[in-house]
Amino acid sequence: MLKETLLTIVLITLSQLFAQEKATTIQKDNSPMDNINDITVLDMDNKQVKLSDYNGKVLMIVNVASECGYTKQYAGLEEIYKEYNPQGFEILAFPCNDFGGQEPGTNEQIQNFCSSKFGVTFKLFDKIKVLGDDKSPLYERLINNSVTEKGDVKWNFEKFIISKEGKIVGRYRSKVEPTSDEVISAIERELKK
Repeated sequence: MLKETLLTIVLITLSQLFAQEKATTIQKDNSPMDNINDITVLDMDNKQVKLSDYNGKVLMIVNVASECGYTKQYAGLEEIYKEYNPQGFEILAFPCNDFGGQEPGTNEQIQNFCSSKFGVTFKLFDKIKVLGDDKSPLYERLINNSVTEKGDVKWNFEKFIISKEGKIVGRYRSKVEPTSDEVISAIERELKK
């Protein structure tokens, strides 16, 4: 009788521990810090855009600059946008002047530069800060989640991949071309989900 009681207690305890571990895993997977859906940003026309409006789309979020050595990546960004947009892919580009003052222009100047020099058709947003105490709430989330590498953006053209549900799933530093195999694989993988 004592053995049966002890065995029952052990089984119940193990069952409870498993349930707690599973709940912790589920909670971690659904952490609000890993998702951007609750964030609102401004577009170039100073209109508010809820990032949850992009649910069902795979996103690439990238901080951009017109006078950077990586500015030529606009061509690669436009290339992948044209190829994958019909499948549900969007690029959200955020001009940023935090690195060497390489994006000094107004929103209108930035938009004119991007369309005339690179034929950019993906969405450009209001110029933001990605560094310091006044960094954008979006970038605060992108650099402080439990999925990707933590820490400040190091330069212009750092890329983040977002799932159809708004979850941060990938981070690629500036030197990684938007047309690289690793970025394309991440986009295709998310589009198939």
